[in-house]
Amino acid sequence: MGNDSVSLLTQQFSTHFKILVHRFNRRCSRIISILLAHKTSGSLGALVGFVVAFLFAWKFSRSSIRSWKRRKNISSASTSEATLTLSDKEIKFGDGLCTTEKAPLAQMVSKKLCGGRKMTCQLLGVVLEESTPEELKEHVTVRSSAVEVLLEIGKVCDIYLMEMILDDDSEEKVLSALEKSGLLGPGGLMKEKVLFCSTGNGRLSFVRQLEPDWHIDKDPDILSSLSRFVKNVLLVAPTGSSYTSRSPILTSISLESYFTNNGV
Repeated sequence: MGNDSVSLLTQQFSTHFKILVHRFNRRCSRIISILLAHKTSGSLGALVGFVVAFLFAWKFSRSSIRSWKRRKNISSASTSEATLTLSDKEIKFGDGLCTTEKAPLAQMVSKKLCGGRKMTCQLLGVVLEESTPEELKEHVTVRSSAVEVLLEIGKVCDIYLMEMILDDDSEEKVLSALEKSGLLGPGGLMKEKVLFCSTGNGRLSFVRQLEPDWHIDKDPDILSSLSRFVKNVLLVAPTGSSYTSRSPILTSISLESYFTNNGV
């Protein structure tokens, strides 16, 4: 029951009680007048008894009203607290609601992006298990943990994936593997935003033309060249790498590690 309903009921109860008291007082006045007109010891005793009974009834009524109000207030407060607790555990996400239990990845990604709205990312060694173009001629393996993070980033960020390849067959293998992983297609990234080049400098040229807020790569030299033009550059360097971080280049052992575990 809401506060307005409790207030209305209280007012109604108080009004009826006042009417009863008024009628009771009128009757008491008549009785007292009669008793005073006949001043006998029995009459005075009856008058005293009547007054005591009236005072007891009046105190009992006031106590009942206060107790009733307290119960209603406690009930209203408990309902409000339950509603507030439920609201605190719900987060507006997309077109629906999700609980805080499902929100950490989205929250962490949003925090790490720092408002960035466009990202370029190398495939080899970052999204793919392979680390050289030669390996792509034989097989292509997509990192499932990287796919999950990239899909989350793609909800708030325009992503371009890029890599140097040695032949058209490698390109087909890469696109097929990305589609099978769920990274490309409905609900994922756009196939047209996967870019291929035939030289190492091609990736550098792509990034300069796209002017992203973020670039992720495993080549420290490319990142050093881009750090003057791109606000955030992230080097993916496996554990044991001899590379020493140079500001403003960020480093992490993997893309997913940076966006989920404070970048260590």
